[in-house]
Amino acid sequence: MNADDLRALQSPLKERYRQAPATALITLRARGHLAENVTCKIETGKALVAAGLHPATGGTGTSACSGDMLLEALIACAGVTLNAVATALGIELRDAHLQAEGDLDFRGTLGLAKDVPVGFQDIRLQIVVDTDASEEQLATLLRLTERYCVVYQTLLHPPKIAVTRRNEKGSAAVDATI
Repeated sequence: MNADDLRALQSPLKERYRQAPATALITLRARGHLAENVTCKIETGKALVAAGLHPATGGTGTSACSGDMLLEALIACAGVTLNAVATALGIELRDAHLQAEGDLDFRGTLGLAKDVPVGFQDIRLQIVVDTDASEEQLATLLRLTERYCVVYQTLLHPPKIAVTRRNEKGSAAVDATI
C-alpha cells in the first residue's frame, strides 16, 4: 500500500466524520468468561485466548498473562500506527521491530505491601527501523506514531473506568468509577 492507496481508503471515512462527527464514535467490546485453573477465556474475535496468573503470582506460565497482553496491544497498535504514518508520509520502511517492556512489583498484586502500586510502574517502548529516511523524517514519524497510537495515548492519558456488577437475574449496580 502506498500513500495514495491509504488516502483513498481513509478519505471517505474522514469526510463522513467531518460531516457527521457522531459517526466517528464507535464502541469496541471485549468479552470473556471464567474458566478452569484460575483462568479467564477471552474472545478476541479471531481466536479464544486463556488468560491466567503470571508465574510470579502462582501461575504455570501456560496461559497468557494480561500484563503481557497489554504490552502486546501497545506493540500491535504502535506497529500499525507506525506503518500507516510511514505510508502516509511516503517514508519507506524496509523493516521495523518493536519491543515493549514493563516493570511490575508483584508485592502490590499479591497484597504484600500497601505502599507498592498494583500495575506497571514503568513501560518502555523501543522501535528499531530499517530505513534511509532522514533524522528529521524519523522524528516526525515517531512524533506522529505517538500522537495517533490509541493504546499509547490511552496509557498516557487513562480514561475513567466504570466497573459494574450484574447478577444472573439482570439487575445491575455501579460499584466503582476509577
